[in-house]
Amino acid sequence: QVQLVESGGGLVQAGGSLKLSCAASGMISMNNTMGWYRQAPGKQRELVVFITGAGTTNYINSVKGRFTVSRDNHKNTVSLQMNNLKPEDTAVYYCTAWGATRMYWGQGTQVTISS
Repeated sequence: QVQLVESGGGLVQAGGSLKLSCAASGMISMNNTMGWYRQAPGKQRELVVFITGAGTTNYINSVKGRFTVSRDNHKNTVSLQMNNLKPEDTAVYYCTAWGATRMYWGQGTQVTISS
């Protein structure tokens, strides 16, 4: 059974920083592509960034230069450092992992940016 457990969400003012972490267990290793989605109220869930097992990353334009994804293969964790946060970054952030036949999701962590 795959488990993805996020931590690190919270409330910060615009311009501030937060770091999200995701601990993966079960049949997911750091060879799997992992990423972060987010869903703002009334909006569709969107892929923020993914990182492959080889370390290749891809960010949506709105977070480029502000967010940095990283992974620790020894600890089986993926992190998302978010800087210069904006009110429009407010959303529930979900850790995700691409398995062989399906995607796996964490429970989500709320990120709220006040203006």
